[in-house]
Amino acid sequence: MLTNKTVILGITGSIAAYKAADIASKLTQAGAKVEVVMTEPATKFIAPLTMHSITGRAVVTDMFDLASQHTIEHIALGEAADVMVIAPATASLIAKAAVGIADDMVTLTVLATKAPVIVAPAMDANMFANPVTQENLAKLKARGFIIVDPEYGRLASGKVGWGRLADVDKIIGTIKQVLGRSGDLAGRRLVVTAGGTQEPIDPARHIGNRSSGKMGYAIAEAARDRGAQVTLIAAPTSLPQPAGVEVIPVRTTAEMKSAVAKAVARANALIMAAAVTDYQPKTTAKAKIKKETPSLTLELIRTPDILAEVKGNFIKVGFAAESEDIVANARKKLQNKQLDLIVANDITDKKSGFDGMLTDPNYWHRSPP
Repeated sequence: MLTNKTVILGITGSIAAYKAADIASKLTQAGAKVEVVMTEPATKFIAPLTMHSITGRAVVTDMFDLASQHTIEHIALGEAADVMVIAPATASLIAKAAVGIADDMVTLTVLATKAPVIVAPAMDANMFANPVTQENLAKLKARGFIIVDPEYGRLASGKVGWGRLADVDKIIGTIKQVLGRSGDLAGRRLVVTAGGTQEPIDPARHIGNRSSGKMGYAIAEAARDRGAQVTLIAAPTSLPQPAGVEVIPVRTTAEMKSAVAKAVARANALIMAAAVTDYQPKTTAKAKIKKETPSLTLELIRTPDILAEVKGNFIKVGFAAESEDIVANARKKLQNKQLDLIVANDITDKKSGFDGMLTDPNYWHRSPP
């Protein structure tokens, strides 16, 4: 979705400026045309030549560069942009943008562009928490700017707090979300489930499965990129939260069932990519079970069948993890649960995560690798 999109990357004078190189690299590799504009202090942290080498395009730093390819730099860049992102954005840049000061190429371009502007702050914790900075960010939000909040962690000052530049993938995810606003799923609401539910045996142990959650997260991000409003109901995973997606964390099947029932009230589709645990202990021990006997017997009962029980007028997509009679079992599940589509995975195939099959009642075909 980034192919041939023009992204203006504004870089300001923060120690986090080196991360702009990673942003530019990933955008360029994805097919975007990245136009870099830098403030003079930014050039002290990362060389314009570095950004030129990454993007293959001229870097603009001087308001009075008459030798440039653009007649009037900030006007030409502003008109060409599909989106502008300022990363990192210092407290000074945020203050200037909030009141309309335009005394460098970044702030000039902010005023000149009609494209959406994304701001990713990076600064010391005290500066970020300062009421003036928070007021300026509120002003930008009120004017339609998209703010990618900084993260908590160790800062350049050696202190720990809020102010670290957001993760690069989160910034790029936000760019994709903004560019996808007019996609073919704009105005649609999708509910996606991901990960494997866990049923507690005692406070230290649970029954679960090996689901990574990657499929559900990838579907949620793809739907977001096409303009959908996505709710991701996620069982425990190690995956980072995708930008621009509402994430509802759950652990057990009962929690997922409740979250799904609420989320689908206004949904156009439910994509049930989660690996829901089929059985749960009949009782859960309140204290950790000690290793005092050579064997242990657990009585298990069925968990709720979320996909079969959920009701509503929306498209239902299921997943089937099978080890034999893959297509036949998937079709049976599709019919029994009254699904619109089902994705079948052969769990005995080492490539099953990349080699699913999409089926409906009349035919099946192998999805692209």
